[in-house]
Amino acid sequence: MLFKSIQFVSPRFTTAPSPRLIVTGAVHGNEICGTVAINRIIKILEEGNLKLDRGWVTFIPITNPLAYEKKQRMGDRNLNRNLYPRKEPIDFEDKIANWLCPILASHDVLLDLHSFHTPGVPFAMVGPHDNTDRLEPFQFSQEEEALARCLGVSRLVDGWLETYANGVANRLQRQATGDVNIDTINANIKYGVGTTEYMRENGGYAITLECGQHDDALAPELAFNAILNTMAHLGMISGHKINYAQTVEGLRLSEVTDRFSPEDQFIKNWRSFDEIKANELIATRADGTPVLAPYDGRIVFPNPNALPGQEWFYIAKPTNRFE
Repeated sequence: MLFKSIQFVSPRFTTAPSPRLIVTGAVHGNEICGTVAINRIIKILEEGNLKLDRGWVTFIPITNPLAYEKKQRMGDRNLNRNLYPRKEPIDFEDKIANWLCPILASHDVLLDLHSFHTPGVPFAMVGPHDNTDRLEPFQFSQEEEALARCLGVSRLVDGWLETYANGVANRLQRQATGDVNIDTINANIKYGVGTTEYMRENGGYAITLECGQHDDALAPELAFNAILNTMAHLGMISGHKINYAQTVEGLRLSEVTDRFSPEDQFIKNWRSFDEIKANELIATRADGTPVLAPYDGRIVFPNPNALPGQEWFYIAKPTNRFE
């Protein structure tokens, strides 16, 4: 099974500043809107109907070919977790990481195209404020936010890695009380590092664009326009008009809840960003224990098919960061 990337380089690449953009699709094999959009852009570039004025752009239509072939989220494991090169790769995703990570590190900007399980409104995920903290130091938050506003969505979400690290702490606490087996958790607070987080660690900036539900016919079109808008925003193409979002809804991920058992069940078919009220019943555990909302907020990424020991749903709170 081969790994494949396609790169286009402008003859003016040596003219500074010259952006280096990478666009990825199918990091999760059942999220194919990015694959469709990327292949469409590649065809237009190859036919000469789109001119690259400056910089270089690398496209990876199918980042995880094993998961894509299986038409499922993962191959051997989730590629978008614990994404680091390995001296001794064990699973297929480790082999992808050894190929993918150096490519990411050689670029300035990443647009990572995804979709989600349940119906909902498309949104973009951005990184933290500029900071020098240990967990996720960063210095390009303004550039990242400006890019996010050109992608065709009006909802921006942050707080991913901090929330995931808190989730790991909760797993460790359950392990200490014997509620969860050590084989079902990962104790590394940076286990939540995926494509965008790795990009930020290596001096670039990145957006995860969630283009809609997996089977939404509009998702590939949103992904396609987002690629064009990104290239125009970075000055790589000309003649393409961008409609920047002036007003966006800001949400911050604040809590993650894991599924413990296959018998854990939601009480209804939740959609991403459904409103929840404090103490509202969200789900029940296999033993009948109710799972209640800790406060008013929104449910995000509800996954009724989550495996035991993995994220079941997130909760987000409003933030005024993007006002």
